[in-house]
Amino acid sequence: MPEIDDLVRKGQDQLRVLMGGRGGGSNGTGGGGGEGPSFGKGTIGLAALGAVALWVFASVYTVKPEEQSVELFLGEYYKTGNPGLNFAPWPVVSYEIVNVTSERTEDIGQRQTRGNEGLMLTTDANIVDINFQVVWNISDPSLLLFNIRDPQLTVQAVSESVMREIIAASNLAPILNRDRGIIADTAMQNIQATMDEYKSGIRIVRVNLDKADPPREVIDAFREVQAAEQERDRLQRQADAYANRVLAEARGEAAQTLEEAEGYRARVVNEARGDASRFTSVLEEYEKAPEVTRKRLYLERMEQVLGSIDKTILDQSIVGTGEGSGVVPYLPLNELRRNSTTNQGN
Repeated sequence: MPEIDDLVRKGQDQLRVLMGGRGGGSNGTGGGGGEGPSFGKGTIGLAALGAVALWVFASVYTVKPEEQSVELFLGEYYKTGNPGLNFAPWPVVSYEIVNVTSERTEDIGQRQTRGNEGLMLTTDANIVDINFQVVWNISDPSLLLFNIRDPQLTVQAVSESVMREIIAASNLAPILNRDRGIIADTAMQNIQATMDEYKSGIRIVRVNLDKADPPREVIDAFREVQAAEQERDRLQRQADAYANRVLAEARGEAAQTLEEAEGYRARVVNEARGDASRFTSVLEEYEKAPEVTRKRLYLERMEQVLGSIDKTILDQSIVGTGEGSGVVPYLPLNELRRNSTTNQGN
């Protein structure tokens, strides 16, 4: 500001005159002419005006749109300044300007720079090498300045602790495959919750899980284990398929046997009922004509008994004993009967 610069310059000239120097003339002809310093009202006014200008200049400050200021009254929090011109009466009020919109990134798990912080133990006793990034900015600069000594180290320590806790509660296979997004989201929420407990004034923007692999020293062995597990799963699926097939066949056979048993039971019951019904009917006929029924039963039973026997019976009353009558004694009736039965079967 040119006006303030002119006032400051004039104040400096007046102070130089008060201290025994010469005024604004360059050839030494102006001023008091060697009679000593003069303390006129104009000189004192200019000096006061210059002091006021310097005080205003020291008290006024500018805050950019991406920044916020924290004003301190005698070292204690006073208020938070907004973007634009702000006034902090110097020297009783001081200020700190903090960039609140820019994103900071903390890389965690880079073994080449920070040792073995990326090696973490899973719940199934496996070691996994985790590399991830935590992106954060400042949500409340007053909390950041008064509660956190080193924001960067705090974010790193909290992030590593939270990630170790999450990995310790997870198995290795989901970490390497499907659960990376879930792990990153959970880590972001837990880190933010911890920072809020610290009243840090830090906002976690996102967590990027860059790498989740076995350690380099055991990567070959791990791949062999993975191959063995895949082979085991394949054999297990084959065994399950075989078991399902055999079980289905056994169930089918059992169902068939049960159906046959049900059919046999029904047949036997029906035959028994039929025999009982037939016996009842025969009994009724027997009561009506005992002699006829008895003879019929005898003939039927003899037919059942002798029907399958290869035997020829001749009635003696028909054969007779006279010459030229009856049946030739050597007639091979049994062979004739057998040949007749064979021809009928063919």
